[in-house]
Amino acid sequence: RKVEPKDDRSAFTGASREARSGRDGDRHDSRGKRSDPDRKGGSREQRTDQSSRRDSVRDRMADRDENNGGSGRSSRRGRSGSPEEHRHRGRHESHTSPRASRSAAHREDTSSRVDVASRSGDADSLAMMNTAAEALEVKEKQKPSFELSGKLAEETNKVGGITLLYSEPPEARKSDIRWRLYVFKGGEALNEPLYVHRMSHYLFGRERRIADIPTDHPSCSKQHAVLQYRLVEKEQPDGMMSKQVRPYLMDLGSTNGTFINEDRIESHRYYELFERDNIKFGNSSREYVLLHENSTD
Repeated sequence: RKVEPKDDRSAFTGASREARSGRDGDRHDSRGKRSDPDRKGGSREQRTDQSSRRDSVRDRMADRDENNGGSGRSSRRGRSGSPEEHRHRGRHESHTSPRASRSAAHREDTSSRVDVASRSGDADSLAMMNTAAEALEVKEKQKPSFELSGKLAEETNKVGGITLLYSEPPEARKSDIRWRLYVFKGGEALNEPLYVHRMSHYLFGRERRIADIPTDHPSCSKQHAVLQYRLVEKEQPDGMMSKQVRPYLMDLGSTNGTFINEDRIESHRYYELFERDNIKFGNSSREYVLLHENSTD
């Protein structure tokens, strides 16, 4: 059964109505047992007229299909003007609408889950960043110390296989004043003075392999004492503070002690030295007098 286009549907509908009216008249005649030859002839004329109209409609449709090159067929298929196709389309739409609603609900649910997951992911990433920052702070606080200590420091503080008992402090400096030690024995000067301004510290002791100024007396220890120049703050006569490099003496725990101006000093403490100070080591009779190049007799 071919479906007519909308343009010719009215003509076809009129023909069908006339055919229905003719059939209804025939049925009425058959039910009422009326045999009117004029009516029968009229019904035949109506049928002939209807068939001619149908033929004309079909011819028009055929011409239109030929002119459109088959486009009318596709348009007719898309329009689906028959009542059965309309009912089928209505059923299809009624069946697909719940599915569409369910799919839309599913998409909304999925999007909400994605939002929740993204939020939870953001929270997790933030927590991980905080944890990493805390771990970094802990590592910075627990940075390894590369300073020497204990046995390792003792091993590195060796000279000629002998471990030194003394290490210079951070404030160690060379003196800008040319200090000298004049050696006296029994009131008489021995040899030339000792120039003690070229280094930042000088070690006294019997161990000649490490001692800067050897003390050969048996009462002296191998590492007896040290002369150290230090950068310190001093008060000036005008009350202002200034930094100066001053000489200090330290006893290294000797057996018979170290003396400044006949006074024994404590071990492992710095004692400031001044011009004309007299230094003695152990029971030795030698005296070391501290002077500098500008000292007067």
